[in-house]
Amino acid sequence: MKMFLSHKKLVSFMLVLMIIVIMLSSTLFIKGTRLSSEAISGLTDSQRDSQSNVKHGSAPVTISFWFPWGGGFQQEFHDTVVVPFEKANPDIKVKMRFVENSDNSQASDKLLTAIAGGRAPDVAMIDRFLVSQWAAMGALEDLSSDVIRDDMAGIYYRNIWPETQYNNKTFALPWNVDSRAMLYNKTLMEEAGLDPNKPPTTIAELDAMAEKMFIQNKKGNYEQVGFVPWMAQGFLYAHGWNFGGQWEKNGELTPSDPENIKALEWMQGYAKKYDAKKLASFSDAIRQSGANPFTSGKVGFIYEGNWLLNDMDDVNFEWGIAPMPTERGDQAVTWAGGWSFAMPKGAKHKEQAWRFIKYAAGKEGGFLWAGRGQTYDLSSIPDVNKQLGLDKKKNLEVFVNLLEHAYIRPVSPIGGYMWEELYLVQKLAVNLQGEPKALLSELKRRLDAHLIEVKSEERSKTEHPEPNTL
Repeated sequence: MKMFLSHKKLVSFMLVLMIIVIMLSSTLFIKGTRLSSEAISGLTDSQRDSQSNVKHGSAPVTISFWFPWGGGFQQEFHDTVVVPFEKANPDIKVKMRFVENSDNSQASDKLLTAIAGGRAPDVAMIDRFLVSQWAAMGALEDLSSDVIRDDMAGIYYRNIWPETQYNNKTFALPWNVDSRAMLYNKTLMEEAGLDPNKPPTTIAELDAMAEKMFIQNKKGNYEQVGFVPWMAQGFLYAHGWNFGGQWEKNGELTPSDPENIKALEWMQGYAKKYDAKKLASFSDAIRQSGANPFTSGKVGFIYEGNWLLNDMDDVNFEWGIAPMPTERGDQAVTWAGGWSFAMPKGAKHKEQAWRFIKYAAGKEGGFLWAGRGQTYDLSSIPDVNKQLGLDKKKNLEVFVNLLEHAYIRPVSPIGGYMWEELYLVQKLAVNLQGEPKALLSELKRRLDAHLIEVKSEERSKTEHPEPNTL
């Protein structure tokens, strides 16, 4: 009887234990499910979609990315940015395609043709100053809602961000950025009897120092020059700002600003004094050698971008960097350019394209690209440049510290047209084929007329929209 009761108690105990185990298992399952749900809810929509697609074994979406940079860019960008992006987003594959720009311009007719024909890529690299012009043509998707939702606008340089805007809407994200400064050959300065540690800060000082560096051979051809205003990054845009001019004021394009006229007169003055044809022959000889004018060691002063630092390791002379001289010498001036990532109109995979744009042009991609190897490339995100120590990197720090107050080219639906026309005016002036005031006044007339025409076409498209037309 005792044995029976003992066995009965044992059975009862086992039953109770099993019930407890079942209850605990159920509780843990419920908690685990809740914790898993909470973890998933903490992910972004795109991350949840990515994990869901991977879980269910669906094929990744392939997005097309067009870019105009040649050389080794494709492989380097793929390895540096695309591979990490695809690992973080296994539901997306990025197919890169090189599409060259047209006629040495910064725009691609092939890209515009593809957009007009309904064959647009999902993502494209576009020179940032052209964004407003392409947006006005209806060639780009409006990214405003994505930018606002993901709080992207505030991470970029404030003075750079306007280049991505048109009619108070966002059409691209800034990617890289560049600025301009003056590089000077200390060796040539010393040979000319100048203090190599005191570069010019005013335009008058620059003129005086440069004059001592011009050397001609027996035939009268230049073997060495002090400074050529239109060489390298010596565009009229830069000189106008250095003289205190403005290229846009209250929404109006102002190429005939008196200070801009003065800048062009100064440029033409060099053409007259040092003979434009002989200066052209000097530049052509260097170009044929494949060297940059400054790295050739035959130029005293030059205006260049931070990218030239990538080619300065092997020069055989002493050199330095300083802000470009200005008329008054009381402030450092530069202007910034760079490229952007945009979504062409008609992109077929908008959600995936945005995720790639946000990654590549955001902080993640910025750290990867600007932080790779020993390069002198800069991000459009100040926090990236600072955390990578680029604002303290030797020689590069001059360019970085100028960015905060850098000028940008006018944000206009005819920005690209203005750039091309301004360059033509510059060429005419330095070839002594027109007076600066008349040239810039005529340019002002053409720009105003073209802007009216473009605005009219834009209104017409808005009032009478047609599919796949630019």
